[in-house]
Amino acid sequence: MFESLTDRLSGVFRTLGGRVQLTEENIQEAMREVRLALLEADVNFKVVKEFTDTVKEKALGTLVMKGVSPAQQVIKVVHDELVHLLGGESTELNLQGQQPAVILMAGLQGSGKTTSSGKLALLLRKKKMKPYLVPADIYRPAAIEQLCTLAKQLDIPCYPSKADMKPVDIVKNALLDAKEKQCTVVILDTAGRLHVDDALMQELKAIKETAKPQETLFVADAMTGQDAVTVADSFNQQIGITGVVLTKMDGDARGGAALSIKSVTGAPVKFVGMGEKLSEMEVFHPERVAGRILGMGDVLTLLEKAQSTMEQEEAEALAKKMQKAKFDLEDFRTQMKRMRSMGSFESILKLIPGLGGIAKQLGEMKGHEKEIAKTEAIINSMTMKERRNPDIINPSRKVRIANGSGTKVQDVNQLLRQFEQMRKMMSGLMKGTKGKMPSMPNMNQLGGMNNLGGMGGLGGFGGMPGLGGFPGMPGTRGSSATKKKRDKDKKKKKKR
Repeated sequence: MFESLTDRLSGVFRTLGGRVQLTEENIQEAMREVRLALLEADVNFKVVKEFTDTVKEKALGTLVMKGVSPAQQVIKVVHDELVHLLGGESTELNLQGQQPAVILMAGLQGSGKTTSSGKLALLLRKKKMKPYLVPADIYRPAAIEQLCTLAKQLDIPCYPSKADMKPVDIVKNALLDAKEKQCTVVILDTAGRLHVDDALMQELKAIKETAKPQETLFVADAMTGQDAVTVADSFNQQIGITGVVLTKMDGDARGGAALSIKSVTGAPVKFVGMGEKLSEMEVFHPERVAGRILGMGDVLTLLEKAQSTMEQEEAEALAKKMQKAKFDLEDFRTQMKRMRSMGSFESILKLIPGLGGIAKQLGEMKGHEKEIAKTEAIINSMTMKERRNPDIINPSRKVRIANGSGTKVQDVNQLLRQFEQMRKMMSGLMKGTKGKMPSMPNMNQLGGMNNLGGMGGLGGFGGMPGLGGFPGMPGTRGSSATKKKRDKDKKKKKKR
């Protein structure tokens, strides 16, 4: 999502980067390219015109600050307008009023309402709420069964609807049952159609009148682009929507729906589905998305992903083990799994300021992913005793581990050697931290708006088993260390 838009906008800003000052002519030229980029991303043409006119007006009226290039000044204006276009700021659910609170999920068939209902229930439970799921779609085959199955997986109460019941009766009975079970929020999964029709709207109006929901969320498939915006507008006019859930945001759609929907309907995007897993739903943050579109990364989301995989106490216990060089292969395996649960390395790199486009430059990302999988296979083939104490792994054990993981003894030796080096390095890094994880650099240290290309303090990925360093990655020690080693080897060969 947004990848082609990011590439196009980056090209525009690179062109502006060669300008000494901002003039009406070069801003006009830049806005022409921005307009084309947004139209190609399937953004509503009225929204595009208003956006580019506003950016042009603000860019011309802005004095270029000392030490800030014209390109950076325009990026600042574009960033601020993108944030405004996407909704300004993240919007919380308004669940004040009746108890239990009610959320009505509406949308066309196939947009992902049922799965989104399950994802939202899980998200609300993490916020210490007690959700209750209600399958009110009696038309689609297995719709009721699907939601009941999801509820069972999540261990969340679900109303046992039947296909011969009327949707309004299901809702009435479910609300009473939810109150008895002392649930705090009810999520209604309503029926959809292949297109907007009168029967669907009348049914939704009747359900809304019965349930009196605090939130009516329109679920839209982000892959449908401007069609999603048109349908959302139709739903808004007929039943009134308070927010939007965009599904399949991890796909290769151009992002037009996300950029247009707030301007057209007035309803903010509140949640986005980022994958098939039930845990893969995120609160929509306009400022973070704008940063991603402009290639600035998204450190806050990266931090949240990291924090969601490990508790503070566990992190500090791990830091103490690193400090004492007692970090073992079992700990390493656990951290690898956690890192993989955060997403692919490519998706993680996109969240780091200045490294958004590095995956394409590397051209070896899939190779690194394979190396990590091989490393994990080798560690999985060890016994717990061997993982806890790698020193006991003798030649016969190495043969068994290699056979069990489908690798060679040389691979096992390489892993053990690299792991020992990494453990020593970690122990050295952790000295003086008093058993606490080093703090994350703040946004000023990362370079902020005025240093979009710099992440010099990352520390690099070189030396970790299964990674082998990312050659050519600017600003990381992994790449420079690898280059220095190659240069030394070349000098030695010449001397010989």
